[in-house]
Amino acid sequence: MGCAVLLWCWLLLGCSWGPRPPGVCAAALSTATYVLDDAGGLGRQFDGIGAVSGGGATSRLLVNYQEPYRSQILDYLFKPNFGASLHILKVEIGGDGQSTDGTEPSHMHYENDENYFRGYEWWLMKEAKKRNPKIKLIGLPWTFPAWIGKGENWPYDYPDVTAYYVVSWILGAKRYHDLDIDYIGIWNERAFSSKYIKVLRQSLDRLGLRNIGIIAADGDWNVSKEMIVDPYLNDAVEVVGAHYPGTKTVPNALLTKKKLWSSEDYSTFNDEVGAGCWARILNQNYVNGNMTSTIAWNLVASYYEELPFGRCGLMTAKEPWSGHYKVEAPIWITAHTTQFTQPGWSYLQVDGQLEGGGSFVALTDGLGNLTIIIETMTHNHSQCIRPLLPHFSVTPQKATFYLRGSFYMVQTLQVWHSRLGFESGNSSLFQQLHPVKAWKGSFSLYLNVDEVYTLTTLKTGQKCGCPEPPPPQPFPSNYKDDFNIRNPPFSEAPNFADQTGVFEYFINSSDPGDHVFTLRQVVVQRPITWASDADQTISLIGNFQWVNMTVTCDIYIEKQRDGGVFIAGRVDNGGIYVRRTKGVFFWVFADGTYRVTGDLAGEEILMKGLSGVRDNAWHTLTLNIQGTSASGLLNGYPLWENVTVSKPSNGWAAIGTRSFEFAQFDNFHVEAS
Repeated sequence: MGCAVLLWCWLLLGCSWGPRPPGVCAAALSTATYVLDDAGGLGRQFDGIGAVSGGGATSRLLVNYQEPYRSQILDYLFKPNFGASLHILKVEIGGDGQSTDGTEPSHMHYENDENYFRGYEWWLMKEAKKRNPKIKLIGLPWTFPAWIGKGENWPYDYPDVTAYYVVSWILGAKRYHDLDIDYIGIWNERAFSSKYIKVLRQSLDRLGLRNIGIIAADGDWNVSKEMIVDPYLNDAVEVVGAHYPGTKTVPNALLTKKKLWSSEDYSTFNDEVGAGCWARILNQNYVNGNMTSTIAWNLVASYYEELPFGRCGLMTAKEPWSGHYKVEAPIWITAHTTQFTQPGWSYLQVDGQLEGGGSFVALTDGLGNLTIIIETMTHNHSQCIRPLLPHFSVTPQKATFYLRGSFYMVQTLQVWHSRLGFESGNSSLFQQLHPVKAWKGSFSLYLNVDEVYTLTTLKTGQKCGCPEPPPPQPFPSNYKDDFNIRNPPFSEAPNFADQTGVFEYFINSSDPGDHVFTLRQVVVQRPITWASDADQTISLIGNFQWVNMTVTCDIYIEKQRDGGVFIAGRVDNGGIYVRRTKGVFFWVFADGTYRVTGDLAGEEILMKGLSGVRDNAWHTLTLNIQGTSASGLLNGYPLWENVTVSKPSNGWAAIGTRSFEFAQFDNFHVEAS
């Protein structure tokens, strides 16, 4: 009987391809046919797959990697036919404010200040262009320096000023780095101003930058409601970009007749479920929502993992001190699309829904090449961090594709396959299988659940691997930095992660002694914020698991009368939650007093007294935390001791200032366990 059933199954299959799902007879499979035809015209133009660096400080630790590891990471992200092979890089236009996992420095801290070498986004864009000269570049502000708002926490009261600031960044990119910016955004996930968008467009056009497209408004779809009643606004905008659209668009967005993008998406922990989320939305953003580009937040998880949204990057590179990194599954899910398409290709006009659940898209270059990407992600294995995913079901199925129009003569398709192994724990990622043969313009596939297939006429796909990176290591338990570097490659010292304010290398030309090269906090007014920045500035460093530690640092208060600085240990928070940060904070103030507090806000006072510290003089602070007891030294002499500390039980080391004020730090040293 069993033999008869197997024979009947085989007869039903006819001329199909691919392994049958285990234990499933063809008679039990849902079967459906799909037609791929370009004779009646093509669908929308494909604009590419990309990722975001910033929003914020998500690439902070990447720059500190030593070679060859840093170049290996960059190759996996940007090198064509190698790994993710990204088509688009979107970067934060740093604005000195907290933008999720840290602050990124502005090119104009102050109105009369311009510096196009701060931060690391310039470097990252150049590295991306070096690997893929065709990569598209996007700039978007999350925060703005205070001077733009002239006292208000709002960037639109003086639209000419804001446009001048943003256009300066575009011009600086070209003048100092030979980078051509392709698109510019408005204000990430915050209100848009129609007037500002039109002023920005006029400013770009006046300077001959008509080729730079404006993306609006990097939030919801509401800008489209205004675009369809304001022809000048509609003309100013090239792309309607929404964030986390749940693969759906809205009628007004379609009525604009503009490109529709998911200009930020994903933001999900980069395990197999994150890969499933990414596989599903890469297809379904077009199938369900007509979106022709999807951009992941974030590019690479190069920030301390205990900060918000840890490991929500396409890959992970958070240990520059060891060289360890991990090429996560989303990299290879990306490759299924990016290695076999290019911006400028067109989608075919297909429904894209698979009968048994899942989706497919088909794209062509118009020159005879065809790429089909199929995903069968199940609900529980493809949930993104947002929005809520309605229930759906996916079952094993047989799909037959009929090639029509110019594709009828296609005889062979290369096959790349991924299977996310949730039950077994063994995933198979981006493996090349035997080619599939089309017979009389058709072929069939068995599709199991949680799989991705790419079928393509292109033979350029490649799963390149570098040698294994070094094994992971914790942050060094004995760490020193004297900041003595005359021409630093980056404006920020390695491994310090600014959470409010900006800490930069500084040449203290007025000091002929031991403190010529220092680290200086340079933001002196609260920026136009995106998140809840603290009222104090703070930069974190080290290992979140540290319990016992001794932190020593030379400090220099520049602000007279009410200036102040701190060193800290067991710091438990950062990113968008920086205002609620707890720890052990040792403060000294320009009025000659000191305090020990259990929080960054300075409200939980554990000890206070006189210190004799004054402004515009160097002093050495030492904070020692052992178990439930803390003590502090000033210039090597005990200032306070036996302060009981219970919570938090562990955390980073940190430095910072009482307010947005100039202050300098030197000879930082932490010993911890």
